[in-house]
Amino acid sequence: MTSFLQTSRDGGILTLTMNQPETRNALTGNTAVQEFVDACAAIALDTSVRVVIVTGAGPVFCSGGNVKDMRRFFEQDIAPDRIREEYRQGIQRLPKALCNLDVPVIAAVNGAAIGAGMDLTCMCDIRIASDTASFAESFVRLGIIPGDGGAWLLPRTVGMAKASEMAFTGEAIDAQEALRCGLVSRVVPAGELMATALALARKIAANPPAAMRMTKRLPREGQGAPMDSLLELSAGYQAIAHKTAEHKEAVMAFMEKRKPVF
Repeated sequence: MTSFLQTSRDGGILTLTMNQPETRNALTGNTAVQEFVDACAAIALDTSVRVVIVTGAGPVFCSGGNVKDMRRFFEQDIAPDRIREEYRQGIQRLPKALCNLDVPVIAAVNGAAIGAGMDLTCMCDIRIASDTASFAESFVRLGIIPGDGGAWLLPRTVGMAKASEMAFTGEAIDAQEALRCGLVSRVVPAGELMATALALARKIAANPPAAMRMTKRLPREGQGAPMDSLLELSAGYQAIAHKTAEHKEAVMAFMEKRKPVF
C-alpha cells in the first residue's frame, strides 16, 4: 500500500495531501494516523517549515473512519477495554499531534469532510473551503460518538448551539453554510482552492517564524487557561520575542523604511 500522506514543499510551506482516494482518504484501517504523527514530529524539529497546508486528493477531503473496518468491533470478540485502548493509541493521537504543532496549519477542504474528516478540519487553525466542499459531524448516524475529540473541537469552532445541531442530526452542511457559521473563513471556486491556500500561507510565512509559532501557541493555551495564566505566559513569550534577531530586524527595517528579511 502506498503512503497515506504525500508531501510537497514550496519554500517554508509544507503541503500534506491525503492520498488514498480509493478509500476517500479514510483515517482508520491504514497508516494515516501514524503518518500524521510522524509528520508533525518532523515539522516540530524543522524550523524552516513556517506553514502547513492539509488537503485531500480526489473529490473527497476525508471520509473519516473506514466504515468497513468498523465491522470487526461487532463481528469479532473484542472487549470494550481493548477498543478504548485502540482509540487512545490510534485516532486520538491525531488531534494531540496537530493541535500541539506550533506551526500554523491551513485546511484546504477540497470536498466532503465527514465524521473524523470533519473533525480533522477543526484540528487546523484556518479552514478554506472549495465551493464543492461539505461538512458532516455524522457519528450519530452510525450509532457511535466522536471518539477523536470532536466534542471538544467543534463547539470551540462554531459554538455550542451549532455544534449540537450538527452532532445531533448528523446532517451535512454545504460550504456556504460552513462560512455563515464560522466553520470556514473563505469559500472559493474549486479550481482556485490550492492557489488561495498557498497565497494565504505565503502571507503567514513572510512573518518572523519564531514570533509566529508563539502567536499560534497563545490562543491554543488560552482555550483552557484563566486570563491570569495566559497573561503570565504572554509576558514570558514576549521576553523571548524581544531578544530575537527577528524582532531586531523588524524594528530596524521599520525605522529604515525597508522590507525586513527573516
